[in-house]
Order: sequence, then C-alpha cells, then structure tokens
Amino acid sequence: MTTDLFLAQVLAHLPPTTPRRQQIAIELRGHIEERLAGGQPLDEILGQLGDPAALAESYLSGLPLEPAGFGSRLVAKLTDLLVLVLVVGVLAALAWLSPREGLALILVVVAIAVAGFGFVGYTIWAEWRTGQTLGKRRQGLLVVQESGAPITLGQSFVRQLSLLFQIFWIDAMFALFTERRQRAFELLSKTRVVRIDTER
Repeated sequence: MTTDLFLAQVLAHLPPTTPRRQQIAIELRGHIEERLAGGQPLDEILGQLGDPAALAESYLSGLPLEPAGFGSRLVAKLTDLLVLVLVVGVLAALAWLSPREGLALILVVVAIAVAGFGFVGYTIWAEWRTGQTLGKRRQGLLVVQESGAPITLGQSFVRQLSLLFQIFWIDAMFALFTERRQRAFELLSKTRVVRIDTER
C-alpha cells in the first residue's frame, strides 16, 4: 500500500465536513515521511498506524459532536418535503400540458412513483453518499455514526424504516427525550444528526 492510498482510506472514513480534515491528512503524511526519512520501511510504518478506519475513528473521538436541535431537524425535513412536492407538481403539470397521450401517461406514472417512493429513496441515498439531504445541508446538519464516522448504506436504510412503516411521528418523539436527541430508529441504527460549521 502507498502513502497516498493509506491517506485516502483514512479520509474516506472522515465525513467531508470534519473540522481539520485536510490538516489531519497533512499531519499524517508528514509523520509518515519523517519515519521514511529515518529509514523505516513503509509497510512497517503503516502497520504501526493501524487500520485506516480505526485511525479515522480515533481522530473523530476527539472532536465535539453537537446534537442537532429538534427545530432545525424539523425545518430540514419540511424543506425536503417541499422539494418533493415541487418535483411532483412539475411532473403533473407537464403531464397535463403534454399534447401526446403516451408521454402524459409516462409522466403521470413517474409522478406517482416519485410521490410514493422518491422521498424515502432520496433520503436513503443522500444520507449514505454525503450525510446530508438538501434540507439538512441548508440547516447545517450532518448524519453520522455515533463515533462521528460516515454512515453505511445499511444504516441509512434502517434510519428510514419509520417512514416505511408509517410511524415517523412516534419515532421522532424519541428525539425530545434522548440525551443525543436521537430518534428511535437512529438508536437502532447507531446513527445521529449533528450540527456542523456551515462556514467551512
């Protein structure tokens, strides 16, 4: 394994918005290069540094993670719902105005699919890939594992089970009473929503 590959693997386990993310990479590279200059083999150095995921988690454990407030989470969710309504509205309008019956039917089917599955599907995908939906990005919120690491696809899916089972409000009420303001399915998936520095 090369230094660049090792650093890339460490950074892959740090959310893009992690404070000092680039500084961590610079410090790690300097540490490795210093040992290389001292004659130590690269494999031995990387072996001493350990697993990239564990190393990233050790950096994350030293960072304060501020739980997101209930109000900002609600605004983020409503923003995402508004975007969904707008998309469905545009598709419905295009279907209504389409002079071709076949195209209108396709647009109606797509609008129904987006209305039925788009919100959950988009949320699962966006939180897995970036830790944020559009609404969360606007509110300066990030979905992470309890350690602060990026969430997995499985965790992203479990987080949305309350929507699939139509028990979201019961699930959401847990955030009012848990120490880290976690919903029930966030506790189950070992994830949480934290506030990030939006100026970074």
